[in-house]
Amino acid sequence: MGGSSLQLLLTFFIFLLCMKPALGNYWGVGDANLGCKERERRALIKIKEDLIDDYGHLSSWSTKVGREDCCKWRGVHCNNQTGHVTQLNLSISDVEPLRGKLSPFLSELQYLTFLDVSYNDFNHTQIPKSIASLSNLRHLDFSQANFGRNIPFQLGNLSSLQYLDLAWNNFNELENLEWLRPLSSLNFLRMSSVNLSKVNNWLQVVNKLPHLTSLYLRSCNLPNIFPIPHVNSSTSLDVVNLSYNNLTLSSSVLEWLFNSNTSVVELYLFDNQFQGLIPNAFSKINSLEVLILDDNEFEGGIPKSFSRMCNLKTLSLSSNNLSVQLLGIVHNLTGCANNSIEELYLDNNHIMGSFPDLTTFSSLRVLFLSDNRLSGTIPESLGKQSNLERLYIGGNPFEGVISEAHFSKLTKLKVFHIYNNSLVFNFSFNWVPPFQLEQLYLVSCQLGFGLPKWLQTQKSYYWLDLSNSTILDTLYNSYWIFPNQKFYMNLSDNQISGHIPNLSLESSFGSIIDLSSNELEGKIPSFVFRGVHLDLSKNMLSKLAFSLCVANNNSLRFLDLSNNQLSGELPDCWMHFEGLKILKLGNNNFYGKIPSSVGSLIEIETLDLGNNNFSGELPSSLKNCPKLIFLDLRNNSLSGLIPMWLGRSHPNLVDLILRSNHFYGRMPPHLCHLTHLQILDLAWNKITGSIPKCLNNLISLMDKKNPSVAINHSYEVLSLSYVDHTIWMWKGREYEYKNNLVLVKSIDLSSNKLNGVIPEEIGMLDGLISLNLSNNLLTGKITSDIGLLHSLEVLDLSDNKLCGEIPSTLSLIDRLNFLNLRNNNLSGRIPTSTQLSTFSASAYEGNPNLCGFPLPKNCLGEETPQNPTVIRSSGDASMQDEEDGYITLGFYVSAAIGFLICFWGVFGTLLLNKSWRSHFKFMNNFKDKLYVNGVVNTARLQRQLQS
Repeated sequence: MGGSSLQLLLTFFIFLLCMKPALGNYWGVGDANLGCKERERRALIKIKEDLIDDYGHLSSWSTKVGREDCCKWRGVHCNNQTGHVTQLNLSISDVEPLRGKLSPFLSELQYLTFLDVSYNDFNHTQIPKSIASLSNLRHLDFSQANFGRNIPFQLGNLSSLQYLDLAWNNFNELENLEWLRPLSSLNFLRMSSVNLSKVNNWLQVVNKLPHLTSLYLRSCNLPNIFPIPHVNSSTSLDVVNLSYNNLTLSSSVLEWLFNSNTSVVELYLFDNQFQGLIPNAFSKINSLEVLILDDNEFEGGIPKSFSRMCNLKTLSLSSNNLSVQLLGIVHNLTGCANNSIEELYLDNNHIMGSFPDLTTFSSLRVLFLSDNRLSGTIPESLGKQSNLERLYIGGNPFEGVISEAHFSKLTKLKVFHIYNNSLVFNFSFNWVPPFQLEQLYLVSCQLGFGLPKWLQTQKSYYWLDLSNSTILDTLYNSYWIFPNQKFYMNLSDNQISGHIPNLSLESSFGSIIDLSSNELEGKIPSFVFRGVHLDLSKNMLSKLAFSLCVANNNSLRFLDLSNNQLSGELPDCWMHFEGLKILKLGNNNFYGKIPSSVGSLIEIETLDLGNNNFSGELPSSLKNCPKLIFLDLRNNSLSGLIPMWLGRSHPNLVDLILRSNHFYGRMPPHLCHLTHLQILDLAWNKITGSIPKCLNNLISLMDKKNPSVAINHSYEVLSLSYVDHTIWMWKGREYEYKNNLVLVKSIDLSSNKLNGVIPEEIGMLDGLISLNLSNNLLTGKITSDIGLLHSLEVLDLSDNKLCGEIPSTLSLIDRLNFLNLRNNNLSGRIPTSTQLSTFSASAYEGNPNLCGFPLPKNCLGEETPQNPTVIRSSGDASMQDEEDGYITLGFYVSAAIGFLICFWGVFGTLLLNKSWRSHFKFMNNFKDKLYVNGVVNTARLQRQLQS
């Protein structure tokens, strides 16, 4: 019996061993040695073959021995029990994307439930239609993957799909969304940036997705729908984002939201075309917690009905046209027993009045009131907002004092922005704030004399902007101002003096420092060069060399040391700064040769070395800087030929300024290859030869409307932006242009030794606004094509040897406001026109054979030269006088004769009748006087007629 029992037990044990795989699957315990399926492994290899992996993200996808198990490959996840691939995540990096195309072999992964290929670059290729066979897919993310062509309607076969994201690609315009209807399990749908302008039934389709909770149709050109379509099914939408469309208040979309989606929690409608008053109907969605209505044209204020929205936590109405008292807005948001408002954004409106007591919003965390019309003082009750974390109140004409009381209980405050007002900051010397700030933005304020001492207590801030805030202090003793982490610091436009402290901050890597327009002096410490942006311009700094070369930072993008007192030779260590885009060293005292290592700046776009004492030739290494846009070397002692590679190696060049140097030789025709060029300034050199006829290849100077693409160059890092500027000679004076660079189109070749004629081709540059060829040896006639330069405002051809007449076409340039043709050999009459008559004689002096107004010299056959306008006026007046004289004489003659005939015909009988004479004795005297006067006047008239 015992033996039988033992045998039975042994048999059962063997049975269990045999059944282990099955039991393991049943109980959810996988085989530790179970690998992926061979068919699916081969499919993954095929998928990889269609991808371009520049950064080796898929290096683990290998067929080498020991690495065959695809379940261990990056981005691949398998089912523990079956070994089938169930998840494929190729969303690796938006800065290091995969490229190529998505392989149709994805259809071999039949057990796939999760597929994410977002943030890659599929180069406008189409989503493979074969994906529609993956019937088990529940999550599909194709967002920001640069897909193109049409969205395959076969996606409608994925009946198990719960999550679908097709946003931010380059699909063709959709004709319909009917393929979405079968996706009855869908709860998340994002199609932002897909053009739906022709899909008039999108609302009906969306309403037929019964489990949809999140809908994102941002930037879809959604059509306004009139009237509202018949809707039967209720929705379970929690999040709706219809921003950046063309929706209006009359659209049925709003009616659909107000009547059919009263359970929505988050509603985003910013940047549409809503105008007028904010509808009361928003309050029907009593479940709303987030309502975003930014960047519309709403007017007035907030409806009173908003006081019933007791769940509302975030209300954003930034950048509208609200124009009511802030107190009224606060009143209309106050109604619930426990006010739930946590974030309130009302910046960039026209809201007026004083700053009210906000203590009713006890949960308030974020408050944006910047750039309105609020005035008066800031109440101390602000200091009671104990939950406040971010406060933006700049750009309002507040006045009065802001003190410690305004911050007494703001223990959670992390961000404080205030700017452009008359507030006076008054804090005690030993004040210790109750908060630890992350960002402090006090711009164009009145901070008093010194840097705020309470900043010494702040250990967490990484953003500090105290620019233009009347700070009078010494930086060296305020080393604590530099935070111990990567930071943004702007202390520009103050009166900060002294030396920059020599700190060894490792945190300066990646930092942004702007200390420009102060009174700093001495040497520049090396730690400041370890960031990405450094502006020390407009100070009195004097030493550079050693600190620069020690820094060795390829991450530095922007360096401006211009307008200082830096001297010596420029350090030859620029190979350590290959990432530089902007380098400005102008207006210093550097001398010697430009070091060849400047050619190591392969990313450089702006190079300004003007107003120094550099000598020698341009280093040929500069040809290694193909991205150069602005090159300014003015006012140095550079010499040699203008190199031909300037035209070949810098196709994006917009500004080329070499004025006031010692360059000689011919002007290389290769400069005509610079098709983006807008400023060509070679003045005050020793350039010889003729002006190249190929200047008409400078197509950017031929376009007076659209600027060159290259001129839009801008540099941006974090929230600090920089747009390049230039110094431009205008009517003999220097002007700095920043925001209107696209308007500056100029050629200045003055004060050289150029000879030959002015090429006719120059007349094709109708975008030019300034042309200066003065003080050269140019001969021949002024080309009549110069009248084609309709945008020209400045023309200086003085001090040459030009001959012939001034072309009459010059009068066609109606914008011309500066003209200088003096000291040439021009001859003939100065063309008469309203435009040319406005210039003084000095514009034409030194041309002995010129005549006519405004010169005092008469042209042949003329009397005293006069302004054509005056001549015309005086001529008209003379003619009028002649006409008036003729009419007056005829009138007198006719009147006299008529009077005599009428008078004697009526009264003759009476005067000759003796019986009446006694009654009219007085008439005898009248007759005698009349006779005498008549004879005298007749004689006068006769003399007038004879003369």
